Amino acid sequence: MSKKRSNLQIAQEQAESTIKKTNDKIEELGKYTSNLYTALNDIQELFDKIRNVPSQKHLEYKKLKEVRLNWKQQVEKIESDYKNAVAKNAGKGVTGVGAGVAVAALGPTAAMGIATTFGVASTGTAISALSGAAATNAALAWLGGGALAAGGGGMAAGNAFLALAGPVGWAIAGIALLGSGLLFWKTKSDQNRLENIFTLISKRDKKSYELAIVELNERISRIKDESVKLNDAIEKIESFGVDYNQMTEAQQYELGAYVNLMSASTQLLVNPILGLQPKYNEKDFSKFISEGNGKANEVLCSSHKDLIIALSNLLYKIKLDDKDKKLLWKSFKKNKKFLSSMNISKKEFDDIILDIVCEALYFRLC
Repeated sequence: MSKKRSNLQIAQEQAESTIKKTNDKIEELGKYTSNLYTALNDIQELFDKIRNVPSQKHLEYKKLKEVRLNWKQQVEKIESDYKNAVAKNAGKGVTGVGAGVAVAALGPTAAMGIATTFGVASTGTAISALSGAAATNAALAWLGGGALAAGGGGMAAGNAFLALAGPVGWAIAGIALLGSGLLFWKTKSDQNRLENIFTLISKRDKKSYELAIVELNERISRIKDESVKLNDAIEKIESFGVDYNQMTEAQQYELGAYVNLMSASTQLLVNPILGLQPKYNEKDFSKFISEGNGKANEVLCSSHKDLIIALSNLLYKIKLDDKDKKLLWKSFKKNKKFLSSMNISKKEFDDIILDIVCEALYFRLC
């Protein structure tokens, strides 16, 4: 007779199912962003051939070209970082990562979907709650989400925290941490408390991903529409000739409208999916330090910024009492892999850090 599943396992399975749907949708988005990118390049080539374009209009579409180039470079960086991370972990004998399946799963269109989903800043770097290898984390989380909890399919549980650093990774925390012994407890009561916390996290994230899927569908629909408009515009522009001064006033006006179309389409390419952005980011942290109670512990906060931001994302909208906080603190403190991943020693991981996290979240949500 099979063992009855716990509330955490049920919530986790539901969250994993939603993550899989989200990941599938991100890959689908990548296919459409690929088509959009091609159409934008095609129309850009036509504009580049036109002589005597007023400097203001020329400057506008030149800037758009640079934005798209940044986006494409980020796509390539995601692919490169991901493959490098896989190769590095494979060299260390990490279970699952070096199996070959992972590398094959992250193709160019998937990377495009990830680049659009998580957004590209003007510098060409991925926007993330955490500094460092944001693109790699997003890619690993995209690939390893559901498989991580199952064990061995994506990444070894002992290396969970690399994936957990990415926005899509947090929802698989429950079973990955509890099931692999990465969290510690002394009594059944403590175990129940921990399971309840991660059950709430899984339920929260399930709702978040469901909303993100709606947003992804809306983005795909808009990209489809814009792609059709761009292809129609390409046909029109080809009939205008290559000298702006020889065009009719109506054609010149239409060209201006197409620049606006290129701008709107480019935004669909580079603007992130808001529902999949970190719930707590560096701006929130900076505001907490400058305006909130973070001032009182500014040195400690600054020293462990990544840890505080990561835990703030994990515990976002999760109500904890003093016993919950103490139990979480003890569990994390005993976890060498967690401490190592967050660059903090056991001695440095003071219980005040969880208090600061709760204060930071209260300040963010009040």
